[in-house]
Amino acid sequence: MAQKHRDRQNRARRPFRPPSPSAPARAPVVREKKIPVVYGKPITVLEDEAKCTFQFDNGAWVPYEMSIAECRRECLVKELPQKVNRMTRYEIRRPVGAGSEA
Repeated sequence: MAQKHRDRQNRARRPFRPPSPSAPARAPVVREKKIPVVYGKPITVLEDEAKCTFQFDNGAWVPYEMSIAECRRECLVKELPQKVNRMTRYEIRRPVGAGSEA
């Protein structure tokens, strides 16, 4: 047996009310264009369980100057799927100069 759509019946009973003229009209939203950011070459960084970061440099893992949280504020950070010795791999790209490099 078919269901009875009660919502449609209620809409038919309600009288039409035009929007009140006392309500202020919304100002159109002005959107500013974002300046495109140019990022440099990727750097692979490891983060251990203590949130210490390491970069591979000249055949050894050396401490990296920024944490991943600091990198997320300034750089483009992408978590890589593979883990290395229970450390998480990240690909970090720093912004290049004034963004004029193509």
